[in-house]
Amino acid sequence: MGAARDAGWVAAGLVLGAGACYCIYWLTRGPRRGGRGRRPRPSRSAEDLTNSSCDDVLNAEQLKKVLYLLESTEDPVLIEKALVTLGNSAAFSANHAIIRELGGIPIVGDKINYPNHSIKEKALNALNNLSVNVENQIKIKIYISQVCEGVFSGPMNSAVQLAGLRLLTNMTVTNDHQHLLSSYIADLFRVLLTGDGSTKVQVLKLLVNLSENPAMTEGLLSAQVDSSFLSLYDSHVAKEILLRVLTLFQNINNCLKMEGHLTAQPPFPKGSLFFLLYGEECAQKMSTLVYHHDVDVKEKVVTVIPKF
Repeated sequence: MGAARDAGWVAAGLVLGAGACYCIYWLTRGPRRGGRGRRPRPSRSAEDLTNSSCDDVLNAEQLKKVLYLLESTEDPVLIEKALVTLGNSAAFSANHAIIRELGGIPIVGDKINYPNHSIKEKALNALNNLSVNVENQIKIKIYISQVCEGVFSGPMNSAVQLAGLRLLTNMTVTNDHQHLLSSYIADLFRVLLTGDGSTKVQVLKLLVNLSENPAMTEGLLSAQVDSSFLSLYDSHVAKEILLRVLTLFQNINNCLKMEGHLTAQPPFPKGSLFFLLYGEECAQKMSTLVYHHDVDVKEKVVTVIPKF
């Protein structure tokens, strides 16, 4: 992907930091404007900072207290509250560097293997918000294997599985860390085929990211994928899923074209994604989708069909 892709990704992080955020927990308030004779409230403890909601951003000193609480307590209730507070704070771009410089990423990352699924989910959500920052990704990448294992072994369609998939999706927006998922591609397709609608969409977002990178093309096409994958190209499939599987196909075509493999017969094994996408059944489905009732779907199919 080019500079435009990275610039768009950074802009998305700034939008997230500007407004698409959760509510932040207990902040220390100074005197209100217009309030006569009011004294500043005393500095609150870390537990106080996690007990109620407010509409402002935690400062560095408050974040330090919450991180210390998270690192030192064994109380699951306090752990979860601290993770929620940090996750909400991490939704603000101004806090990305602060939390990293306070050593917060490994403190949060330590909780992704916690046996309590709710705590694990909150830890993944916090890392997800932190991963919008490129420098934070360098520290978060060491958890990719653990996140993958959790996604594939945990409860299907659960909140914790979706949280893990969202983190992996953020970590693959650029090409830098995509290679760390190379050994998990077949597992991603398995979750895609067995998951519900929300899970399918999230897995496809991740696969589409990978499919834009020519360095990942061989790994994608070599993956052993059940033939039921082709059912995702049926006309009745939800638009948000259908457009993404078509984009996946389009990106792979583009990468093969760049590598000069469209006219050759690459050594992909039978049962692989290559044989599904470039087989007769898929060609028939593409021909049918040309007459799809949705204009966006029809336009997307046209980008794929000429490659047959």
